[in-house]
Amino acid sequence: MSADTRLEELGGSGLGEVDEPAFSGLAERHRRELHVHCYRMLGSFEDAEDTVQETFLRAWRRRQTFEGRSTFRAWLYRIATNACLDLLAKRRPEPATGGEVLWLQPYPDRLLDELPAGDTDEPEGLAVARETIELAYLVAVQHLAPRPRAVLILRDVLGWPAKDVAEILGDSVNSVNSALQRARAGMREHLPAERQDWTGGEQDAATRELVRRYTDASVATDIPTLAALLRDDVRCSMPPTPGLYVGRDAVVNDWVENGFEGMKGLRAVLTSVNRQPAVAFYLRQEREGTYLPLTIDVLRVTGGAITEIITFHDDQFPRLGLPELLPADGTE
Repeated sequence: MSADTRLEELGGSGLGEVDEPAFSGLAERHRRELHVHCYRMLGSFEDAEDTVQETFLRAWRRRQTFEGRSTFRAWLYRIATNACLDLLAKRRPEPATGGEVLWLQPYPDRLLDELPAGDTDEPEGLAVARETIELAYLVAVQHLAPRPRAVLILRDVLGWPAKDVAEILGDSVNSVNSALQRARAGMREHLPAERQDWTGGEQDAATRELVRRYTDASVATDIPTLAALLRDDVRCSMPPTPGLYVGRDAVVNDWVENGFEGMKGLRAVLTSVNRQPAVAFYLRQEREGTYLPLTIDVLRVTGGAITEIITFHDDQFPRLGLPELLPADGTE
């Protein structure tokens, strides 16, 4: 039974007679998709969590304004989008020069698996859903001004008509169409030129083998082998730590300068994040006799080479469902 069908049973088109537990039950059905929507808008998992909570609070306080002219789901999206815009207006800095997005956080695949199927049953829908959650897309979106960003996500990701988007944002249809053109131009500027260069797609056998070789070479701290797996124009960053390295030589030099070759006692766990291959690294602690979380590399693979590495710190391990430690005997 859909939330909107349930709404009809509870009180027709309005929400005035719906009590708080029933209202929460209606809203919770949409939590995961609203969270992903806010994540696309904000680039931060934590900000998205806070904004969804704010959305539910605003919705409850404004329940009398729901008149049934749109679906309950659309009404929640309207509130969530404007909550994101309010947050961006308060405190979001401009993206750093060179393409850095220091507030970027990963999104667990296990939570993406909880999304309702919706319109993603069709192959194209599946592709859009996957591509628009990958980190390259998220980074590009963060370079857009907030309102064009909202228009792009509502129109191109969710597939909403311009008229509905205009109503959500309090703009005219002409204004929405103009913002969409600007947003698409901005995305072309910040995404790799070819579509296949910014989406890894499904992980085929060749990609899995490449990730395995990357993992083995990393554990062995074998920089020459790692360098051979990188594309010439590879990009490497580590939010929230400033620093974007572009090109194989720049990336390798950074590894050498930071003493990566001398780091011994690594173990790795293969996983996936934002529908991309990822490798979580653990470092042996002699005193504890265990391996503790170190970093997680999220990889973008194109044409048999690694084209981007985004590394996250160990504070992201719990959210991603990764073990808090690995025992020294090799069991997990």
